[in-house]
Amino acid sequence: MASRENIVVGLDIGTTKVCAIIAEADEGGVKVVGVGLTRAEGLRRGVVVNLDKTVESIRRAVEEAELMAGVEVRSVYAGIAGDHIRSVNSHGVIAVPRGGVEITRSDVARAIDAAKAVAIPMDREVVHILPQDFTVDDQHGIKDPTGMAGVRLEVDVHIVTGAVSSAQNIVKAIQRAGYQVTDLVLEPLASAYSALTEDERELGVVIVDMGGGTTDIALFHEGAVRQTSVIGLGGNNVTNDIAIGLRTPARDAERIKERFGAALAHVVSGDEEIRVPGVASQHERRVSRQLLASIIQPRMEEMLQLVVREIRKTDWGDKIPAGMVLTGGASSLEGTAMLAEEVLDMPVRIGYPMGVTGLTDSIQDPKYATAVGLVLYGVEREHEEARFSGRNDDSVWQKVLERMRGLLGDLFDGKR
Repeated sequence: MASRENIVVGLDIGTTKVCAIIAEADEGGVKVVGVGLTRAEGLRRGVVVNLDKTVESIRRAVEEAELMAGVEVRSVYAGIAGDHIRSVNSHGVIAVPRGGVEITRSDVARAIDAAKAVAIPMDREVVHILPQDFTVDDQHGIKDPTGMAGVRLEVDVHIVTGAVSSAQNIVKAIQRAGYQVTDLVLEPLASAYSALTEDERELGVVIVDMGGGTTDIALFHEGAVRQTSVIGLGGNNVTNDIAIGLRTPARDAERIKERFGAALAHVVSGDEEIRVPGVASQHERRVSRQLLASIIQPRMEEMLQLVVREIRKTDWGDKIPAGMVLTGGASSLEGTAMLAEEVLDMPVRIGYPMGVTGLTDSIQDPKYATAVGLVLYGVEREHEEARFSGRNDDSVWQKVLERMRGLLGDLFDGKR
């Protein structure tokens, strides 16, 4: 199996699924050439609990994508999530040498280093340092101060941390599967790359990734990440409620949820019936689909109410006129956006992957938003590396980046 230049791979390792997306970046944009999806085993709420099973799940997903793309994968951009993720906002200030002449990239890096000088426990690792705004002397709201004149440089940053052991186990599982990890990316930030528009990020928007084990939140305002958080509930909780409420095995409950589930009871007909397998020797039964929806709705309401609580903890809760974008497998349930609008009292839409070509029919589902976003993140990062290392294929990456920005806008001018 041959390798191909300009290949970028996104690997979304979730509680219920492992998804691999292989894309090729060229002058025409970012083209998806391979998709692999397999049931996740060995993970709970985004954390590895069985290394061997996790390795096997990763290997199956990537091999499926390799077979479709006809290329050999060597490295991946991997998502990281879980209720071990924590975040904090910080502020840094430095004096600019050669004051009044020009602020350099080195000065920007020193300011960010000053901002990240916060107390972080030994058992935690920094995943992202995301600049929000810079201030040069008394001029606020600057996105990139490089080249400006000034004597005092300040920066506000958003710092995302994760448990060292959890991050190490994700990396170890990927390496044992036979691949290298180019970077770890917080999953709601990756989803933002593929599911949000530039206008939404500028106005103020919340993206909510409703996964199997957790619900991940990222709040944007004026193009920058202002807050991230994680709720320890997800689609698996809905599945468990169905299994208990309908007295059916968990695997059948998951299938019933995916095929017939709805987040609002009144959007389905009371006359529609579904077949429910019994436990052990119990016979199959028929129940109304409305009953199924009445089991799902309270749990979905609880998850959305917890999202509201997280948003209200911040200073930006009243600065999200663009509303909310829902991604992740649990957001695919019929009526989810309608329920969210009722609970949250704001505009809500379902976020589908954008900004790529190729096998788009295969990825038109919110559950692929994170994996596609990881690919777009990787393309932008490799462009930046090409630009600063002087690689002779910089023109290709420049054209790719310009096309991406035309579709999605520029996200996170400064990262890590």
